[in-house]
Amino acid sequence: MTDQLHISVVVPTYNRIDTLRYVIPALVAQDLRPDAFEVIVADSQSNDGTAEYLAEIARSSPNVRHLPGPYTGRAGARNAGIAAARAPIVFFTDADIIASPDLLSRHLARHAKGPGRAVIGCEIQVDSYDEYLRKSSNAAARDPLHPPGRKHLTWLYFMTGNCSVRREDLDRVGRFDEAFTGYGHEDLELGYRLQHAGISIEYAAEAVNYHWHPVPFDEQQGRMELAGRSTVRFFRKHPTFDVRLRLGMTPVSLALHDLIDRIPTLRRRIDDGAKAPGFLRTLSFQYHYLTGIKAALRDPS
Repeated sequence: MTDQLHISVVVPTYNRIDTLRYVIPALVAQDLRPDAFEVIVADSQSNDGTAEYLAEIARSSPNVRHLPGPYTGRAGARNAGIAAARAPIVFFTDADIIASPDLLSRHLARHAKGPGRAVIGCEIQVDSYDEYLRKSSNAAARDPLHPPGRKHLTWLYFMTGNCSVRREDLDRVGRFDEAFTGYGHEDLELGYRLQHAGISIEYAAEAVNYHWHPVPFDEQQGRMELAGRSTVRFFRKHPTFDVRLRLGMTPVSLALHDLIDRIPTLRRRIDDGAKAPGFLRTLSFQYHYLTGIKAALRDPS
């Protein structure tokens, strides 16, 4: 089987059985031969029936492998998946992202053009399974982040929901940094190192999957603060103007945060307006992101 393997799929998970029941069958049903790919589920010791579900799947699909471990974050789980991967190409996705039937073959076609590239596919956001069904059957209903004609991306868009890299390139740059244990940026930081090692980040609009994870407003605010803390970790590792600018950690943005803090009525207006989607919600998320940055900057560790 190893000689036939072309691509290894790595899926980190923790207590996501509700969406895994859709994600794993979509991966198993790829238009590749079953012996051409494997699915490695790097499980941070879920207690929701994930192990039993994967054992059931593996009885009919032996290319699905359960890899439980005491992983301290998604970086650690993905690194365990890379270490276990037996194919020359590693594809990263998540436990709440449903693959199109040709997703893996689309990635392999890009890598067949030659080495020196990482491939980022088109990740469509959906809020429900019904929305997934609608958008997966109607391309006009999709709202991709990038225009279809875009050919290359920077490290800022190296997001591991729909991404593939040669295993040898991952080994060469040192895989994911497991110091990123909170939310955010462990993927961007790996993309930064890949790009600076000469790996081209290529956009494949035809390689489509669907991210099914609506996040409640309060939870998203908390995530933004954690992402802000991860930004500071990123910057301390790579203290360049490019990183500061692209991640929004600029004197202007920090000064605007200070301004909002000094005007309570403005802060209340933003909080009230953020309850509905729109500009004020976006502004609120940015406020919480910068709150996380400032908190991390005060922490010398």
